[in-house]
Amino acid sequence: MDILKKKLEESLNEHLLKITISNPRRAEEIRKYSIRPVLLREQICFQVESHTKTQVFHENLDKEETLTRLADILPLYKQVQIRTESEEATALINKKGKASIRSDRKKAEGRTAKNASGGTGDFPVKDTPGRTGAVRIDPRREKPDLSRLLHNRPKHYILAEGRPVPFLKDLGVMTAEGKIVRSKYDKYRQINRFLEFIEDVIPHLSKDREITILDFGCGKSYLTFAVYYYLRELKGYDVRIIGLDLKKDVIRKCSRLAEKYGYEKLKFYEGSIEEFEGVSHVDMVITLHACDTATDYALYKAVRWGADVILSVPCCQHELNGQLSAGSLRPVTDYGILKERFAAMATDAIRGGLLEGMGYETQILEFIEMEHTPKNLLIRAVRGTRPSEKRWKETLAFCEEFGLKPTLQTLLEEERGR
Repeated sequence: MDILKKKLEESLNEHLLKITISNPRRAEEIRKYSIRPVLLREQICFQVESHTKTQVFHENLDKEETLTRLADILPLYKQVQIRTESEEATALINKKGKASIRSDRKKAEGRTAKNASGGTGDFPVKDTPGRTGAVRIDPRREKPDLSRLLHNRPKHYILAEGRPVPFLKDLGVMTAEGKIVRSKYDKYRQINRFLEFIEDVIPHLSKDREITILDFGCGKSYLTFAVYYYLRELKGYDVRIIGLDLKKDVIRKCSRLAEKYGYEKLKFYEGSIEEFEGVSHVDMVITLHACDTATDYALYKAVRWGADVILSVPCCQHELNGQLSAGSLRPVTDYGILKERFAAMATDAIRGGLLEGMGYETQILEFIEMEHTPKNLLIRAVRGTRPSEKRWKETLAFCEEFGLKPTLQTLLEEERGR
């Protein structure tokens, strides 16, 4: 294990591509950890992703914190993979904690890593007892090239920087040359992150007919335009998207932009989620930060229409906060901030359980990092084959135990009674 720890320590630098720790010894452990370098405030940190069955959590740590975390994690897993710019290594850990490491150097074929002055150097790295290899680095280089870590590696974004996209320009996210406006970089990342979720659910959408997508509470419609552009222009799907919002001026502006781009099947309407009845069937329902019970009405409408996919980022879960009473929850409810957070978590947990009870395979995932917004959870639900009565009953029992009666429960009970 000491050899493996040393190898991991040597790998934690700007040349690391990814560390994957998998194959847990016990079923209750996190399924997988992924670690990669990111550049935050001009300092190299390491983003640790923890993958459970239904969720992915992120945290950014410095090198020492990452090593401490690795020391805790390694004894619980059987396999570690390390990928750097010059090497791929796999370690297998037995029950006694001993690690065997197999390392394959990437063939340079005459190419070596160069710094600005063109110099190269060799540095010996010990993989296993009796075996050494060489990583090409520049021993004279004082300042490493961190450009590939900037902005969380933008070259991997679906809407890549440097390729002008008309609606991103008009919405103030991108310049005419395709550069991202510095103050809008978080919005740019948010758009691309959401498109990754869309990419994940594409297999559940038909390509043989027109797809109808509703975006409730679309606001300035960054995501609405992005989804239309991605599915129709980049993926070739026949999509019709409807954006709905209460703000008349926003709807007017978005309608003008859709007309300007020739997006004939992208329409915007003024109205509320609760009252909208403009369609009889929907393939996908999107909600981003629909406030409080507006999210519940959107989820209810999605279930009623038999939507194949639901992507919802909730906001402002006030309803259950007002329903929580003291009793057994007094240690929580006596502290306002804890009560608020408990109510928010309970609200989304109940929503997930109720959707499973209605036949949806549901996950609650991290949308973007907490440092950008506390409203960072996304409910992703895909219509399955049969409702889960067990999850429905468990969720109602939870509500009854704490004296809760959420709007979504009331709406779906009415739907089940029809």
